[in-house]
Amino acid sequence: MPSVRRQLAAVTAALALSVTGGAVTSPAFADPREIKKEAMATGYGGAVSTVDLEASAAAIEVLRDGGNAADAAVAAAATLGVTEPYSAGVGGGGYFVFYDAKTGKVGTIDGRETAPATMPTTAFVNPATGVVYTFAELVSSGVSVGVPGTPATWERALERWGTLDLDEALEPAIKVANRGFVVDETFRQQTLDNKVRFSAFPATASLFLPGGDAPAVGSVFHSKDLANTYRLLAKEGTDAFYGGQLAREIAATVKDPPKDPAWVPPVTVPPTSIPALPGYLTTADLAAYRTLDQEPTHVEYRGYDVYGMAPSSSGGTTVGETLNILEPFNLGEMPAGGALHHYLEATALAFADRAKYLGDPAFVDVPTEALTNPLFGKERACAIDPKRAATPKPVAAGDASGFDGVCPVTPAAAADEKDTENISTTNLTVADKWGNVVEYTLTIEQTGGSGIVVPGRGFLLNNELTDFSYTSTNPEDPNRIEPGKRPRSSMSPTIILKDEKPFLALGSPGGSTIITTVLQTILNRVDLGMSILDSLAAPRASQRNTANVTAEPEFIKQYGDALAPYKHKLVPAGDAFTSAAEIGAATAIEFGPGKSMTAVAEPLRRGGGSAMVVKPSR
Repeated sequence: MPSVRRQLAAVTAALALSVTGGAVTSPAFADPREIKKEAMATGYGGAVSTVDLEASAAAIEVLRDGGNAADAAVAAAATLGVTEPYSAGVGGGGYFVFYDAKTGKVGTIDGRETAPATMPTTAFVNPATGVVYTFAELVSSGVSVGVPGTPATWERALERWGTLDLDEALEPAIKVANRGFVVDETFRQQTLDNKVRFSAFPATASLFLPGGDAPAVGSVFHSKDLANTYRLLAKEGTDAFYGGQLAREIAATVKDPPKDPAWVPPVTVPPTSIPALPGYLTTADLAAYRTLDQEPTHVEYRGYDVYGMAPSSSGGTTVGETLNILEPFNLGEMPAGGALHHYLEATALAFADRAKYLGDPAFVDVPTEALTNPLFGKERACAIDPKRAATPKPVAAGDASGFDGVCPVTPAAAADEKDTENISTTNLTVADKWGNVVEYTLTIEQTGGSGIVVPGRGFLLNNELTDFSYTSTNPEDPNRIEPGKRPRSSMSPTIILKDEKPFLALGSPGGSTIITTVLQTILNRVDLGMSILDSLAAPRASQRNTANVTAEPEFIKQYGDALAPYKHKLVPAGDAFTSAAEIGAATAIEFGPGKSMTAVAEPLRRGGGSAMVVKPSR
């Protein structure tokens, strides 16, 4: 099986490394042993999959010590805040999905960030010119920072389902932050991708650019400030984050981003501009933040029960609708090109409906039940031409106000949606020996979030508010900026049951490609009969109701000729903020006979993930 070799310390190792704060770039390894990061592990007693070995090891440690899946998920997430600080951390938010083995029910927590109470609908418009700020201007600013939900999510998950207190769940992450982790190529490259904007903020540069450069591969990176922040949360709970001195420091950082006044932008084309716009977040916003307990979305597909995240995420509805659209077609008997054609066209239709209907249900009447109704999916399936991709795109949205599953459908106007979500984020999957399962997706949005570290606290703030529609003041836009609103998300943590028992849990980072990554993995496993490892590792393509299909180079190589007759326009993945041409970085656990579990992670994407089990055999 593919694996990536990496020098790093095991979570349980007792290491005597001096810690002086910030990053330490000594070339000495944290542990002389070489440990493999494995993409697949099969066994019993519990399992975990994350993008990072340290995080997976933290979860396994909790499971071996008697903790359950919720406990282990919080421990892994906190550790990812240390080792994957550009994708997750206490400065962001996310969605937590839990299967309770005792009740047989799936529950969810919406820990999405919220817009500050005083944020105007025109917050992204330059008042001097009347022109919307560019993404590059907004991303590294206070105006893009939403009220973080991650600490509250951890606390709520432990209250509802856990057995540990927050202080116990944070112990593994504090160990890693103190003793350090070994820098790999992915961490260094992500730092280099953000070097220009990190350099504009002294607190960020001091932490992530010691000596003016990204930490070297093989060096040891310490996060003493973050360890102290975690200790504060462990001692005082999340009240210390949403109130008190730390809350005042977060609010002050957002309202007056601590940019170096002497910072000079490098000569680039186009020119780099970081105005570090002031934001609206206040201590009152932090004090008022609450997570939301929600019912999951649910659809039936090929005899499986598929549960996902309801709005404010669009993940559950869009995954569910797409599966309903695909249900009438026997994809398993089609050639590869035909099956992929139907998948791509179905996601385009579902994304059209996402753009028209999805937003924060506290502000928008989201027709969740209609969008996940199999009759609505059957109607939408009528729009798929089995021989040719629909043109032009974007295609029209469907009418979710009235449907009977009968063709034809008279479409509404096409929804021209600009994709504002970025590709970063992280995901983890955990199961325990009692049969509880967690699928958790968390993020700070852009790789590196806002680029702004709260001075002395060791964590980056998010830029989640750029997930709102940039230019819209139209009250009919379900994703326009409004005070207190949660921006639409594509995070799609998904748990699938078969005969009322867990069959598969999966999720991924990737902005709006999260939805298609989850869908393509389900298609590979359920319809095309691939193993779960092959399903996850297979090359990906993403059609989000746009003229072109974004595809990994290997997908174009393998399937370009097969899709050519259908007239899909495949273009390589990648963007201006990352050097990678990858789609997603999924994690999953499949449940087999005799309480066996197969955890799988990416073999190669993002440098490979880490799958572990408590016991390789009984």
